[in-house]
Amino acid sequence: MNNKQRKILTRIIISALLLIILHFIPVEGILKFTLYMIIYLIVGYDILIKAFNGIKNKQAFDESLLMTIATIGAIILAIYSGSYDYIEAIAVMLFYQIGEFFQSYAVDKSRKSIAELMDIAPEYANIEDENGNLIKVDPDDVEIGKTIIVKAGEKIPIDGVVIEGNSSLDTKALTGESLPIDIGVNSKVFSGSINLQGLIKVKTKKEFGESTATKVLELIEEASSRKSKSENFISKFARVYTPIVVYLALALAIIPPIFSIIIGNNPLWSQWIYRSLTFLIISCPCALVISIPLSFFAGIGGASKEGILIKGSNFMEVLSKTDQVVFDKTGTLTQGSFDVSCVHPEYKSETELLHIASHVERYSNHPIADSLRKAYPDENDGCEVKDITEIPGCGIKALVNGNLVYVGNTKMMDKFNIKWKECEKVGTTVHIAINGVYEGHIVISDSLKENSKASIKSLKKNKISKTIMLTGDSKEVAQDVARKLNLDEYYAELLPQDKVSKLEEILNNNKNENKKIAFVGDGINDAPVLTRSDIGIAMGAMGSDAAIEAADVILMDDDPFKISTAISLSKKCLRIVKENIYFSIGVKVLVLILGVFGFASMWAAIFADVGVTIIAILNAIRCMYMKHENPKDYI
Repeated sequence: MNNKQRKILTRIIISALLLIILHFIPVEGILKFTLYMIIYLIVGYDILIKAFNGIKNKQAFDESLLMTIATIGAIILAIYSGSYDYIEAIAVMLFYQIGEFFQSYAVDKSRKSIAELMDIAPEYANIEDENGNLIKVDPDDVEIGKTIIVKAGEKIPIDGVVIEGNSSLDTKALTGESLPIDIGVNSKVFSGSINLQGLIKVKTKKEFGESTATKVLELIEEASSRKSKSENFISKFARVYTPIVVYLALALAIIPPIFSIIIGNNPLWSQWIYRSLTFLIISCPCALVISIPLSFFAGIGGASKEGILIKGSNFMEVLSKTDQVVFDKTGTLTQGSFDVSCVHPEYKSETELLHIASHVERYSNHPIADSLRKAYPDENDGCEVKDITEIPGCGIKALVNGNLVYVGNTKMMDKFNIKWKECEKVGTTVHIAINGVYEGHIVISDSLKENSKASIKSLKKNKISKTIMLTGDSKEVAQDVARKLNLDEYYAELLPQDKVSKLEEILNNNKNENKKIAFVGDGINDAPVLTRSDIGIAMGAMGSDAAIEAADVILMDDDPFKISTAISLSKKCLRIVKENIYFSIGVKVLVLILGVFGFASMWAAIFADVGVTIIAILNAIRCMYMKHENPKDYI
């Protein structure tokens, strides 16, 4: 509980106690009025100031003005009618403050998970001076390529690669993963992770402003500015609704008595004014104005605890309407860490074929190239590699010791009229030709991620109608993965631009605007497709600038099961938003009708306003909590 909340709670308790005490003390006249007004000012002075400032700034029509008019009117009515019963007016202000307290507490609670995530920001970086002494510097002052030292218990300030030492990292704030991750030399590390054990030296790969922690914090700060349709509607609704309510209340106080005078009856001014004041209190849009944004805010906070970053409540709303999920394959459903499973040479030895292929792929950053280099790591064997040309979607050609070498898929071989051979092994087949002569092929295999099967099953349980896979891999590999995961459709041998075209086709076939299509990619080379989809979800995006820029939802770890978690959480959030809208409007309309006909007192009005607000707030807080499902239950 913060200081502001303590002050509000203290004022509520003091006012309530004084009100109870004064109710049993027999005082009359000016003294009674003065004592009750002291209590009124203790509990409501800030509301009166807000209403006054609103009138002064020509922004009068808000809940503070409604509360001020209603309570001051009730006090004047108590004097006019001769009842001198001020309890009702003060109780209205007291219960309104209780509602404000619950709102503040709920926002604070939902903000807590985001505040914990904000704590990932490192305050300093350790570097060594000329004498070998550690000095603390501002992370902003550390250049790319510098060596920083991270001691046990410290946050890693900048993304980089470990060049000395072994340890384990706590990445929970970034990924939601509770288990530590072991690291050693050549391991990539990300800012915001906590070094749990020994001292490590890290060579920085990014500037502080481009590091993971900074990007994540910027993303969270921007999320609150992206409002959903529901929030925008409620904001516009409140701006129009509040002045209408004030004018209707004024009409209720004046028109019936004047009509009664015209037809010769008693105008009953006090009765109609009391009804109009009750009408004002009932009409306060607090429950909607507070609970709807709070529901989204709590949902975004709850998702962040799971390592799921949703860029704004507008994306939360779209995510909840997801009907089809389209996947990239490599790095999303599969590990993306390829290994050479077999080598089938025509004329050369297996080692020679690997040697040639690895040299051609020397400068490529594709996972297949990594696996070839890993299978033949000796790059310093005197080979001369020149004129490297990458042919998108096909492969690479280069001059190796003066020979023109082609390394790629069947499209590559067909492009240069080279007759190739089929392979019975399931995997990605890399064909090699030298000077137009086919030299054989290498089969590279990728394995499914641990939770991929569970993820697809969970999505089906979440009423996702179709799961589709788009891949640049061969039909055989795509078919094998689709069969193992029980995917509804798959499209193989797609170039990067083909993926966009295929997604466009899927989007065009979707005729229902309320059913959205999500694309899930690894965030590195899927930016165009992530951007084009209704909702883009980046997998394993920690440290990927492309993912943070292109995706709408970012899963900070590499677990496909969290796709289902994100969709479930968004659906729960939108369900709670609708519950609050229907409940708030329903109760208010009912009590308003009763109030107009004189069947609802100010006590009923207090429930219709403050009571409904508190119930809606408590319901909104549920968005923070997600029932954790075990992926093993789906295997």
